[in-house]
Amino acid sequence: MANQFKRLTPEEAFDKIKEEKKGTLKVFLGYAPGVGKTFSMLNEANRRAQRDQNIVIGCVETHNRKETEEQIKNLKIVPKKKIEYNGKILEEMNTEAIIAIKPDVVLIDELAHTNIPGSKHKKRYEDVEEILENGINVISTLNIQHIESLNDVVKQITGVNITETIPDKIIEEAEEVVVIDITPDALQNRLKRGNIYKKEVIDSALKNFFRKGNLNALRELALRQTADEVDEDLEAYMKEHGIKENWYTAERVMVCISSNMSSKKLIRRGARIAKRYKCEWIVVDVICTNYFAPKYTEKDEEMIKKHQMLARQLGAEIVTLKGKSISRELVRFALEKHITQIIIGHSNRSKIQTLLRGSTVYKLLKHAKDIEIHVIPN
Repeated sequence: MANQFKRLTPEEAFDKIKEEKKGTLKVFLGYAPGVGKTFSMLNEANRRAQRDQNIVIGCVETHNRKETEEQIKNLKIVPKKKIEYNGKILEEMNTEAIIAIKPDVVLIDELAHTNIPGSKHKKRYEDVEEILENGINVISTLNIQHIESLNDVVKQITGVNITETIPDKIIEEAEEVVVIDITPDALQNRLKRGNIYKKEVIDSALKNFFRKGNLNALRELALRQTADEVDEDLEAYMKEHGIKENWYTAERVMVCISSNMSSKKLIRRGARIAKRYKCEWIVVDVICTNYFAPKYTEKDEEMIKKHQMLARQLGAEIVTLKGKSISRELVRFALEKHITQIIIGHSNRSKIQTLLRGSTVYKLLKHAKDIEIHVIPN
C-alpha cells in the first residue's frame, strides 16, 4: 500500500516545529485613545492570574488614569531598561529580561510605539515578534489609525499624519483581535470629565481629533477591520469543511457585464445596492472561448475598458474571467466569493445563439440557487 503521507523535508520539519513553538498574539483594538484598551487588557490579565497563569507586565501606559492604574493590582512588572539618549537616561521595555523570565503571558501596551534610539529594535512590534518567537504569549493594544494600510484614509478623515504605524501582517497573524467599542458620545463624555487628557487640552481635542464626525468614521474603520478578519476566518473554515452553500453573513454583490452599452446601467445599479448595504461589490466580465461564441472586436474591448473605468470610479473591484461557458465561470466565481446578489442584463443572444449555447440568465437561475439574481431590462 502506498504511503498516503508526504514526507517533510528537514527545512519544512524545522519550520513546523518553530511554528508550533511560537507564542500567540492577542490585540485589543480601539478607534481612539480612551476607549478602554489598556483597562481591558489589564482586566483580562487579572482573570488569567486568578487561574494561576504566569502573567507579567512588560510595558503598560496608564496615562495617570486612576481606573487603569487600579487594574495593575498585584501583577508583576518587569523593570524597564535604562538607555542614555542625548545626555538623558530614558526607559524602554526590557525585552531580554522578559525572554529570560519566560512567563506564560506578557502584557505589552501600545504596539505601534517607536523605541528610543539605541534600543535593540526600532519599533515595539519588533520586540513583540522576538518575544513570540521565544514561545511567550503576548497581549497588546493598538488604535486603528496605526495600521499601515489605513494611514492615508485616517489622514483624510482627521487631517492628522500618523507617523507611528505597524505592518498589516502583525494584525493578520494575530491569534485574536478584540475591538473595544464605545459610542462617540460616550467617548466625548469621558474626555470632558478629564478621564483621557488633562483639562487644559480637552477643548482643543474636542475641536480636532475628537470631533464626532472623526470618531464615527474611525469607529467604522475599526469595526470593518475586524469584520474582514472574521470573514477570512469563516472562509477558511468553510473551505476546510467543504461547505459550499452561502451562509449570508455579509452581502456581496457581483455585476456581470459585457461590451453592451446597457452594462453602464448594471454597474450603476450595483453601486447603489453596494452603497445601501455598505458592502463589497465586484464587476465581472467573461472572455468566452467557446467555438460558437462571437470574438471580441477592438470596439468591444474598448467598450469593456470604459465600463471597467466607470466601475472603478464607483468603487468596484474588477475581475475578468475566461472559459468555454460564461454561466459556468460566473457561477463558479460567485460560489467561491460567497456572492449573495448577482446583477445581470437580459440576454442579447439571437435565437440561433440561444439554441446552440442556451441562455446565460437561465443557467444562472438554475445553478446559483442560493443567490439572489437581479435581471435588469436592457
